[in-house]
Amino acid sequence: MLKNLPRLALLPVEDLVIHEWHDDQRTPPLIERMRASGVFRNPPIVAPLQDGTQRYMVLDGANRTTALQKMGYPHALVQIVRPNHPGLKLYTWNHVVWGIDPAEFFLAIRQLPDIQLVGAEEERPDLWGDCSLASIQVRRGDFFSVCTTVKELVRRVQILNALVNSYKDRASMDRTNERSVVRLKGIYPDLSGIVIFPRFDIQHVLSLAGAGYLLPSGITRFTVSPRALHVNYPLEDLAEDKPLEEKNESLQRWVQERIARKGVRYYAEATFLFDE
Repeated sequence: MLKNLPRLALLPVEDLVIHEWHDDQRTPPLIERMRASGVFRNPPIVAPLQDGTQRYMVLDGANRTTALQKMGYPHALVQIVRPNHPGLKLYTWNHVVWGIDPAEFFLAIRQLPDIQLVGAEEERPDLWGDCSLASIQVRRGDFFSVCTTVKELVRRVQILNALVNSYKDRASMDRTNERSVVRLKGIYPDLSGIVIFPRFDIQHVLSLAGAGYLLPSGITRFTVSPRALHVNYPLEDLAEDKPLEEKNESLQRWVQERIARKGVRYYAEATFLFDE
């Protein structure tokens, strides 16, 4: 018997809440791939909101959730984790920005309300109270703080959204865990800069999402161990017009059948997948 098996369940799509803006352009190709394969490959990770609404926040898998919603599916296959799960971690992505003139990149940011760009010796962005809400390092290595006197959390999140919106549709952008341009200059010849974001707390992200406030796209990175991948659950089972309880019973039987056929394997080591 496999220990610590990830908790898989079917939940109403309408009860799943995303926590950051997503790219609508990624949804149609994903829908096409899902329909062609006939299976739901990797379940989104969700955590229950702490507001008594019986809703769940999508930690990872917003595009898959949106695809099911667009396809009119009533239920989604998800992996449920508790917010205090010891294997759940929240990291922050930074943004590599390139393909836009650095002067134009900075001008758009300087024009945003409630912020100033201030020269700094190093990056120390803080979501809470401090002046530096985010940091920018330019190609030559200089740091600048995106400084604001605004203290309210919701308003600071809105400023972060305005910051990302100032460049995301006018330049090329990648996510990175790098915090310095040193290694990036050789990869991006027309590098404009790197935007470094503050660290987030899971409970605060849950509260913001439950209240309808979204973080910018591509700055949160949730990881969970153990993680259910390559489940390949039949789409037709998700679409069935049956009570949710009955469909969840069918899911658990399906999982047990897979285990009995030795179709479920646990990898304890860090793994690279080459078929994504």
